[in-house]
Amino acid sequence: MIQNLATDNNAVPNSVSFWQALGFWFKLGFISFGGPAGQIAIIHEELVVRRRWISEKRFLHALNYCMVLPGPEAQQLATYIGWLMHKTPGGIVAGVLFVLPSFFILVALSWIYIAFGEVSLVAGLFYGIKPAVTAIVAQAAHRIGSMALRNNILWAIAAASFVASFVLNLPFPVIVLGAAAIGFFGGRLTPEIFKTRGEHGTAEKSFSLALIDDHTPTPEHAIFQWSRLAQVALIGAVLWITPMGLLALNFGWDNTLTQMSWFFTKAALLTFGGAYAVLPYVYQGAVEQFGWTTATQMIDGLALGETTPGPLIMVVTFVGFIGGYVKAPFGPESLFLAGFMAATLVTWFTFLPSFIFILAGGPLVESTHNDLKFAAPLTAITAAVVGVVLNLALFFGYHVLWPTSFSGNFEWPSALIALAAALALFKYKRNVIHVIAVSGLAGISIQWLMI
Repeated sequence: MIQNLATDNNAVPNSVSFWQALGFWFKLGFISFGGPAGQIAIIHEELVVRRRWISEKRFLHALNYCMVLPGPEAQQLATYIGWLMHKTPGGIVAGVLFVLPSFFILVALSWIYIAFGEVSLVAGLFYGIKPAVTAIVAQAAHRIGSMALRNNILWAIAAASFVASFVLNLPFPVIVLGAAAIGFFGGRLTPEIFKTRGEHGTAEKSFSLALIDDHTPTPEHAIFQWSRLAQVALIGAVLWITPMGLLALNFGWDNTLTQMSWFFTKAALLTFGGAYAVLPYVYQGAVEQFGWTTATQMIDGLALGETTPGPLIMVVTFVGFIGGYVKAPFGPESLFLAGFMAATLVTWFTFLPSFIFILAGGPLVESTHNDLKFAAPLTAITAAVVGVVLNLALFFGYHVLWPTSFSGNFEWPSALIALAAALALFKYKRNVIHVIAVSGLAGISIQWLMI
């Protein structure tokens, strides 16, 4: 248990027990709407400003580390703070509870979707939501681009990334590796071009004393030790190899469940730049390579991910459930079980690396307090992500506005909903949840008028 020796500010808690923290992490799992930016803002408001469990500088130090890792930043940040306060159990509880409510909600919604998706009410809801998702993805490309594209070189990387994904249809990992190589060498030749701006604020801002303050000594469990690093890496390897080995032995390497586990392990290591960046890779595998979902189902899954708490990358839970349900690895009489098992495995292999990165790398970050050396490659990757996400927006727009093909009918109602959603997001800065809710109601109304 972390204890604070300062007594000159009554607003600072003297200590926070594991069970008190657990209560907050449980609550956070149900209120973590708004994507990574909104989720990070919630954690900051609750833990830095209101509860003062951690100081601004220590919070930003943890956030900067999470930003250079693949995986969901907000979930990793919660894991980091939980670990810093209450050792490994605290980190595991914080990270798991950030994901668990979203997991069960998405499993339930995925089952309703696949089992009752043809019901007019459900069909109408998704008819309205899908055009809104197209506008949301376009907004994501604009938001990332406005922060990342600060000079002509970064604009060129984004343009090259768009051409590579839209025209050449190159795999997402190839684009990421290419951008990282450009950043690695470019950062040494022209470091100013790839220098980060620190968009997350300045550590000079202070909210008075905190339980884990700027000068609070590093807890004993957070001091870096090679033996502990090896132990965490070994445990992480066992937690990955054991289920993967059991799947391969019992079902074979080519089985749907085994291939999902392997594919989403790779996806987990490629989520630089957030969930929108890795979605093209998930699309390539889930739709084009393995046929776990259709293009339409991918768009619907993203819509569900936008409307539920938790990291947006939880859309992989939807993909896993639909893929397991459709491929029926346990036979036609056990479709829900197959979907639930696939969703569980996909979620496990997607988030396991995040826990290993935090529990293994946290002590190094806390003990050294040195600047991380990944800034230039990350800057280049983020620029490339802009091009990839723009390609994703065009892909969604094509399937929503011309659902059969360019030779088919143009969906004017969908176009009007997409335009209205774009105006609400770009001009009036409306909340994503509000835009999706209104768009869903519009879709139901249109379907009702067309009956």
